[in-house]
Amino acid sequence: MQDSRFPIAFLVGALALAAGVGGLYMNRGKPAAPRQAPVVEEKKPVAPAADTIPANQKESVVDGPVDPEAAMANAGVGLSTVDPAQLLGQIGTALETGDFEKLGQLIGKQALDDGTRKRLAQLATQEPKLRKPDSVQEVGELELNKRARWALWLDGVETGRDRIFFDLQQEAGKWSVQSLMLPPAPGEPVPKAVMVDSLGIADAFLQALLHQQFELAKEFVDSATVSDAKIAGLCILFEDGSYKFRDDKPLRAMFQRPDTSGYLARVVAADGSDAAEFSMVLHQPENSGHWRVTDLNLDQLLADYAKRVAGGDVYYIPLVKNPKGGDTLVLYFGFDEDTLPPRTERQLDIVAQILKTDPEKQLTLSGHTDALGTEPYNDQLSQRRANFVKEYLVKVGVAEDQIITLAKGQSQPRRPNFTESGGDNPDGRRANRRAEIYLDFD
Repeated sequence: MQDSRFPIAFLVGALALAAGVGGLYMNRGKPAAPRQAPVVEEKKPVAPAADTIPANQKESVVDGPVDPEAAMANAGVGLSTVDPAQLLGQIGTALETGDFEKLGQLIGKQALDDGTRKRLAQLATQEPKLRKPDSVQEVGELELNKRARWALWLDGVETGRDRIFFDLQQEAGKWSVQSLMLPPAPGEPVPKAVMVDSLGIADAFLQALLHQQFELAKEFVDSATVSDAKIAGLCILFEDGSYKFRDDKPLRAMFQRPDTSGYLARVVAADGSDAAEFSMVLHQPENSGHWRVTDLNLDQLLADYAKRVAGGDVYYIPLVKNPKGGDTLVLYFGFDEDTLPPRTERQLDIVAQILKTDPEKQLTLSGHTDALGTEPYNDQLSQRRANFVKEYLVKVGVAEDQIITLAKGQSQPRRPNFTESGGDNPDGRRANRRAEIYLDFD
């Protein structure tokens, strides 16, 4: 049998030679194409998932983080809008998300000097959160229907660092940011009032009242014209009446002069219904000292409190004028009773807080009765009423030597016990069954 490997090998070689000759023939007269290097596909940078990008870097995944101050440097004229609350809401969103370019566009260059941009950038890069709900608050009017102050409430920070203030101006029916005041940075001292003009002091005073901070509220008044009792009485009114300030223009400007300003403080009841207004006057001393509250007219607020809490009796209110001058806190008792209802304990708790802040403070308690019964019996009853108030204050931590008690019996009625014709006057007697607290702190 013959070996067939040779003819097959010969055939393979012949085919290869023919292919080479054919290739030369087909390309005759044409230059040979250059040899190509292998093609390698260029890898493009892959952007990380959106939820893994820090808020202050989302605008520049490839080029690196945005410079917050530079992003706000080209702010332009700022946004003007008919609704200032909407403007503040947009600013709050940009602040939370770290959208510095948007933040600058909304605020505008006139309010963003170098220092403000730097501090705002520091705050924004900390990824602050706004208080929910009600992060946007109108503080009050700087100038009637022309200039107003608004605030953004920050969440999870200490008092005094929890608000950013924006002064807005209105032109042609639209509001824009005129200036802003940022809270102190971490490590910086917190002032008693971030804004120290008349509106800032008025707002700080009212915020202290709302939070039952007697000592802080006292820092903002002229003690020669606004008594401790009036401040304590306001704390009691707000607590006992469950008042809060209106969302719309809580402080309305009445007048603005270089050294004197007047505001209407507007409050609502717990259910949100309109309640009352009370006026505040502030004065700045000639030597450019701090603004101080110099006068408070609480007539409307007291009347509303009497209607809502005291059954409509305008004499049955917790703050009255003292015949010797100043103001006196009043607690009312039932007929022939020497104990107080639980609701009154909240009022005494406020008084106790005032006394416990300073052991040198002292108050005078006087017990009173109506004219029914004998004078000796009423003297004893009035003493028991004064003692009851004292015992409660001591029970909650007030030192005994800070309290002086007096028994006045029926000798000092605030309203007539009898009518002009000699008949009984139950409404008058009701106002006379009381204990008066005279805060003689100065």
